[in-house]
Amino acid sequence: MEIETVGVVGAGQMGNGIAHVMALAGYEVLLNDLDAAALEAAIERIGRNLDRQVNSGKIAETDKTAALGRIRTTLELTDLGRCDLIIEAATEREEIKQKIFDTLLPHLKPETILTSNTSSISITRLASRTDRPEKFMGFHFMNPVPVMQLVELIRGIATDEATYQACRTVVDRLGKTAASAEDFPAFIVNRILMPMINEAVYTLYEGVGSVQSIDRSMKLGANHPMGPLELADFIGLDTCLAIMNVLHDGLADTKYRPCPLLTKYVEAGWLGRKTKRGFYDYRGETPVPTR
Repeated sequence: MEIETVGVVGAGQMGNGIAHVMALAGYEVLLNDLDAAALEAAIERIGRNLDRQVNSGKIAETDKTAALGRIRTTLELTDLGRCDLIIEAATEREEIKQKIFDTLLPHLKPETILTSNTSSISITRLASRTDRPEKFMGFHFMNPVPVMQLVELIRGIATDEATYQACRTVVDRLGKTAASAEDFPAFIVNRILMPMINEAVYTLYEGVGSVQSIDRSMKLGANHPMGPLELADFIGLDTCLAIMNVLHDGLADTKYRPCPLLTKYVEAGWLGRKTKRGFYDYRGETPVPTR
């Protein structure tokens, strides 16, 4: 089927980024969230990010105006039922995602494709709770969405070829690059990235190095653009912990055991940039390591 209208569930960091790139590529976008303030903040953020693209010469002012004109918002999840493609970008908790799909199902067109931006949860399991497992797949964008080139496409056991090709066409229209991943815990990127971050937290936990020395070592010694603890704060420590739990539970290997220090930070509500404290304290002008 030809996709022209895209529904995005969740107006947070990932959801507003997905809405941004979809609208810029010419799709009509309906952005949903439970919180009116979150929707308002998302539109403001999309506008600022489009301004950056205009100022850097990547797009024209007319492109920005047209993209913003293609985005509408709604507090009613069921309004997304008329979209050709729906991308769920809610928090990384399976029960929340399943509840979203359960609410959507009675309102969908027969041909609507359902996808999840999950970074770790089984696509086959999510799809099995719907009435269209053949039209369900993983559509995993990288953060920040307007900047990152890669999109992971994950087929569940029942996903048909037409659905895969339709989503592949969307990725091409966005000007991004698709990587096909099998439906195993955390797929490709996070299967490799999260254990590295978790090991960095263990390195801190065991006193091998400080926050600053660990990040500096990986930036200058491995040429990483961002240190692993700084990156964890950017992703969100709650998200990192959730993915490590999926890896640990799904693969039953002790090498994926989440570091107790990561758990402690999450229990404290120190989730990184979004809460102003994580491995760094962001409440001042310059981030300061918390350990």
